[in-house]
Amino acid sequence: MVMRIARKELLEMTRDGRFRVAGGVVLLLLLTALGLGWSRHADVTAAHETAVAQEREIWEAQGEKSPHSASHYGVYAFKPTGRLAFFDTGTEAYTGVTVWLESHKQNQFLYRPARDGNTLQRFGELTAATVLQLLMPLLIILLAFSAFAGERESGTLRQVLSLGVRRRDLAIGKALGVAGALALLLVPAVLLGAAALTAATADSESGGLMRTLLLAGAYLLYLGAFVGVTLAVSARAPSARFALVGLLGFWVFVCLAAPRAATDLAKAYYPTPSAQEFAAALADEKEAGIDGVDYEDFLEARKQELLAEYGVDDVEALPINYGGWRFEVSEEYGNQFFDLHYSRLWDQFEAQDRFRQRVGFAAPLLAVRSLSMSLAGSDFAHFRWFAEQAEQYRRRLVAFLNNDMRDNAGAAAFSYRQDRRLWRQAPVFAYDAPDALWALSGQSEAVAALVLWPVLSAFLAWGAAARLKP
Repeated sequence: MVMRIARKELLEMTRDGRFRVAGGVVLLLLLTALGLGWSRHADVTAAHETAVAQEREIWEAQGEKSPHSASHYGVYAFKPTGRLAFFDTGTEAYTGVTVWLESHKQNQFLYRPARDGNTLQRFGELTAATVLQLLMPLLIILLAFSAFAGERESGTLRQVLSLGVRRRDLAIGKALGVAGALALLLVPAVLLGAAALTAATADSESGGLMRTLLLAGAYLLYLGAFVGVTLAVSARAPSARFALVGLLGFWVFVCLAAPRAATDLAKAYYPTPSAQEFAAALADEKEAGIDGVDYEDFLEARKQELLAEYGVDDVEALPINYGGWRFEVSEEYGNQFFDLHYSRLWDQFEAQDRFRQRVGFAAPLLAVRSLSMSLAGSDFAHFRWFAEQAEQYRRRLVAFLNNDMRDNAGAAAFSYRQDRRLWRQAPVFAYDAPDALWALSGQSEAVAALVLWPVLSAFLAWGAAARLKP
C-alpha cells in the first residue's frame, strides 16, 4: 500500500505544472552552478600551479646578495583549492589564498583576515551548495504543501481514509513520493557532479571520497528535514493556503533571517578587530614586550647564553657570525607576538563559527552550511590550517638563510654574499592538507543539529498523520 501511494504521489507531481516549471528551473540552476563551479575550479587550479612554478623561478633567479637580504626579498605561498571547492566555495573569496612570507613579519592574507568577511555576501555567487541550501527546500514546500491540506479541501482525503488506508502509511507514501520527485532532479546533478569531481585536477584534501559521501549525507538530512516539516504542517493546517503561508514563513526564517541574525550576533558576542586595530595592538605589545621583557632585554639574555656556550667573553671572539645569529634571535622574539595575536584573532573567528553551528539547532541551514564548507575544504578552519603551515614554512626559510650567514659569513658580515646555489637549496613550501575526519572533528554541533532536525521533523509528521482529520 505504501508503494502504491508513493507511485500515485510521484505521478501526480510529475504531471503537475508546478513541478515541471519550478523543478526545471532548479535543475537548470543546479547544473549550471556545477558547470560554472568546475570551470572556475579548473581555472583556479591552473593559475595556482603556474603561480607556484613562477614564484620558485623568481626566487632562484634573485641574483647575488646577502642571505638576510634574500629573507626580506621573500616568497609568496599560495593556498591550493580542493576538488570539492567547485561545489561550495565557502569563505575562500574572503580569507584569501596567498600570503607574502618575509623575515620579521607575519603578513596578513589577501582580503586581510583581521577584517570579518560577511559570509552572506556569497549568496550573490551561484554555487551548487547555494542551490541546494536555498532553492531545493523552497521546491519541497511548493511540491508538498498541499499533500494533506489540499486533499482535505477537495474531499479526497475522506475517501482515501474511508477505504481503510492507515494514516501513517499515507504519510510514508507521500514522503516517498516527494523523495522520488526530488531524485528526478538530483540524480542528473549527482552524475554531473561526479564527472566534475573526477575531472578535477587538484586534490588538496586527503580522503576525497569520504568527504564526498559525508557531504551527500549532510544534504540528504537537510532536505529530509524540510520534507518532514512540510508534511507535518500540511497535515495540521486548516487549509492549503494556510499551510503554504506558514511554510514560506518557515523558509524565510531558516534560510534568510536566521543566518543574518546569527552572523550579527556572532560578531557582537565574539568581536574581532579591524586590520588597523590588529596591526596597532601587535606593534604596541611587541614594543612593550612580554612580562616587561622587551627586545633588548631578550637579546641580552640570549647573548649571555651564547657567550657561555662558546666559553668567550665578547661577541668578537665567537667562531660564528654574530649578525646572522642575532637576526635569528630577532625572529624568535617576534614570533612570540605573532603566535599570541594571530591565535587570539583566529580563535575569535572560530568562536563565531561555533556560535553559528549552535544556531543550527534553530535553523538547519546554518548547520548544513558549516558542514558543507568544512567537507569542501573551504571554511575558515581549513584556511587557518594552511596559514599556520605557511607561517611555519616562513620560519624555516628565514632560519635557513640566517643560519647560513651565521655559519659561513665569518668576518665578512654584511659583505657576505650568496647566489643561486643557496637559493636552490632553500626549502620548498609543501601544503599538507587535513583528512576528512579532521574536517568533521570541528563540526560536532553542526552534525548534531543536522541529525536532530530530520528525526524531529519525522516525529512531527508521524504524529500529525496519526491525528489527521478528514
